[in-house]
Amino acid sequence: MTYYLLYFLTISVVVCGTVLYLSRARWMHLIPVPDYIYDRLSSSFAEDIEAGLTSTQFDLSANIADGDARDGLDNQAKRQVQKIMKRQRVDFDEARRIYTEQRFANNNIGPDGRPRDPKFVSFS
Repeated sequence: MTYYLLYFLTISVVVCGTVLYLSRARWMHLIPVPDYIYDRLSSSFAEDIEAGLTSTQFDLSANIADGDARDGLDNQAKRQVQKIMKRQRVDFDEARRIYTEQRFANNNIGPDGRPRDPKFVSFS
């Protein structure tokens, strides 16, 4: 009798583990995982350049040449841009544009940079 129970538990764990592994894209983002465990992001402009977070339109080499002592780009923004680059298979400039438009939309700003607030008055 105990062998049947052990066999049932073993098969159940294997089946549940397989289902969870195959569906991890749907639920993995719900689990709070510390950043240092999941993904190590660069902490300087030189490491940002090595990670591919630069282009001709967004050149970080001037920051290095000037001896900029800051820690590099914003970690949250880097993470989001890297996700966009991986998910949509686009280059850094396009991922940065998509990220900026998403931030604009979250703050009720149109893609052209104008607020979508119906009370907004502009004089041109």
